[in-house]
Amino acid sequence: MGSVLKSYISDDTQHIFGEKVNWRSKTGKDPDLDAAYEELDDFLNGTDSKKREPPSKPVPKEIIQAFAELGLEPDASLEECKEAYKKLLQKHHPDRHAKHQKNMEKATDKTARLNTAYKRLQGWFLGK
Repeated sequence: MGSVLKSYISDDTQHIFGEKVNWRSKTGKDPDLDAAYEELDDFLNGTDSKKREPPSKPVPKEIIQAFAELGLEPDASLEECKEAYKKLLQKHHPDRHAKHQKNMEKATDKTARLNTAYKRLQGWFLGK
């Protein structure tokens, strides 16, 4: 599939409305296109550049618990953590449960745990 996509845009220039358009960025003039090609190559080669490298030292228990709080495996990327955090925060936000006092208390507690877990993971990924 990747070779089909690459062959489709293999011609460096196309003529659109009489103007030459560079579809391929071999010289690095279009960083978004270069990044897209790199992501496609990673996918085709079976590697995923978004995954975190396996740690050289053991992952702390708090970090594993933070991943679990977000419902993720310990090899998830920061981007995956952010997506899971936002999704869970929407689901468990206290404002959604304002009509029932007990549910609102549970949601407040869950939101606090999600915030703590995400901050902990963010610090771990960024080396803080």
